Amino acid sequence: MKPAKHKPENHLYYGDNLSIMQHMPKHCVDLIYLDPPFNSKQNYNLIYKNMTGKPVPDQADAFCDTWEMDAEKEELAKAMPVLMRKMGVEDYYVQFWTLWITALRQTQPHLLAYLIYMVQRLLHMKSILRPTGSIYLHCDPTASHYIKVMMDGIFGHKNFQNEIIWKRTSAHNSAKRWGPVHDVVLFYTASEKYVWNKVFQKYDEGYTDAFYRHKAEDGRMYRIGDLTGAGIRNGESGAAWRGVDPTAKGRHWAPSRKFPGGELVPKTTIAALDYLDSIGRIHWPKKGGVPGFIRYLDDMEGVQIQDVIDDIAPVSAHGKERLGYPTQKPVTLLDRIIRASSNKGDVVFDPFCGCGTTIYAAERSERKWIGCDIAILSIKLVREILTGSEYRRVEDVHFDVSGIPVGVEQAQELFKRDPFQFEHWIVERIGGFPTKKTGDKGIDGRMYFETTLGLKAMVLSVKGGNLRPTDVRDLVGVLAHEPDTEMAGFLSLQEPSKAMREAAAKAGQYTYQGIKYDRVQFLTAKNILEDKREFHTPTKLGSRISTGQQSLAI
Repeated sequence: MKPAKHKPENHLYYGDNLSIMQHMPKHCVDLIYLDPPFNSKQNYNLIYKNMTGKPVPDQADAFCDTWEMDAEKEELAKAMPVLMRKMGVEDYYVQFWTLWITALRQTQPHLLAYLIYMVQRLLHMKSILRPTGSIYLHCDPTASHYIKVMMDGIFGHKNFQNEIIWKRTSAHNSAKRWGPVHDVVLFYTASEKYVWNKVFQKYDEGYTDAFYRHKAEDGRMYRIGDLTGAGIRNGESGAAWRGVDPTAKGRHWAPSRKFPGGELVPKTTIAALDYLDSIGRIHWPKKGGVPGFIRYLDDMEGVQIQDVIDDIAPVSAHGKERLGYPTQKPVTLLDRIIRASSNKGDVVFDPFCGCGTTIYAAERSERKWIGCDIAILSIKLVREILTGSEYRRVEDVHFDVSGIPVGVEQAQELFKRDPFQFEHWIVERIGGFPTKKTGDKGIDGRMYFETTLGLKAMVLSVKGGNLRPTDVRDLVGVLAHEPDTEMAGFLSLQEPSKAMREAAAKAGQYTYQGIKYDRVQFLTAKNILEDKREFHTPTKLGSRISTGQQSLAI
């Protein structure tokens, strides 16, 4: 899918973020936040259950588990050094990558597959990030050290800013190790000149109890700060004031010229001291001594954000914010990141937008945003929430959705652009579950329906190009050998030929509770999008996606 060449606006993309980023203009986003799923099957299964009220069948071969060193990833591994050099990665990192591949291929092939997937995408993220931009990568500690090495190579070690620790839970019992209670967020910038805004968090309760111990008559808590600085000075700052001589103590007057509350203090030292005293901001010790500055707690902005985040709780299992993703992050966490590393009107990009937390935080912070996800369930969920009552109150919430065909021409375009994504879409569109990208004996997906004898399946085959009668005969052969599979569905862009329909008829019919169903059935993109037809099966799972009281046809 080709994003518009003009400056990006709010946009949801359905599809692989790699192909989307390859068509995005260079230097078009200000902030990237990504929380790439290592176990995306768990995410998919739970959001499906949340939206339909039913679990994904155990038999479903979830498309999400892609972390295997198949032939495609082996080719990518070989080609990666060339791509890395092309994208400006220093040669010593490329050499390190080559050695890494050799070691991990033998010891941790699943991790290697994941790293290949991530590095390929991080290279393109660097390309679309503005020179003043930042990237935050949220990951599990088990993989963060591997990812950090590659981000050093891609973004530059000098542009590493922080390893942020987010305490995501209060306790986790482990038999023989420290309880794992945190996630890691790696913070890099595109250059040494980047957007940074001061963001404050509340003081720790123990800190305020220890230092803001005094209570004013109006009930406000305050602490007593210094009005002097170290060292002797000449002029007004070293002169005696109200009988107190700072020089005698080796110090000088140093009143604040601007204090919380926004009032400007006179520039000259004595005038500043007089002014602060006149408004009740100076504390005079009862037994004499050097006066101090009264600093009220409610005047303070808080403490500037730190790289250990322990004041933001995870999303409650039963909270209003919970949307069904086990790895869902709180909006508050994303809000803090967005406010620190972007300005109003900047573009925030989340290439794995999932349930949309980054998008909601960007919207509330008056940033533009781009989100994409390979799962149509995610796009549907985000779209539904953004058009819900909470966001309809905001007049300027406008966004487009791309990549989900609503007509035959768009389906054809999707097939030309990305055949796998076309397979993925059309299988989900009719309520099925896509198989892995590598395929499974010619099966591109499965649908499931309930019977009195348990769950039964319909295998699905997708053909976007030219059709042949042998395609149907091959599908019939698969049907004959698949356990708990009673029917097969053939999905295509083109209309099946007479010979194909004759081959399908030879497969016969499946009878359930007195109703006959053709064992092999056909649907074209036109049948689905324009004629609103579905496969004829007993009650099936997954035909519609429900959110709250509404349902969304995929």
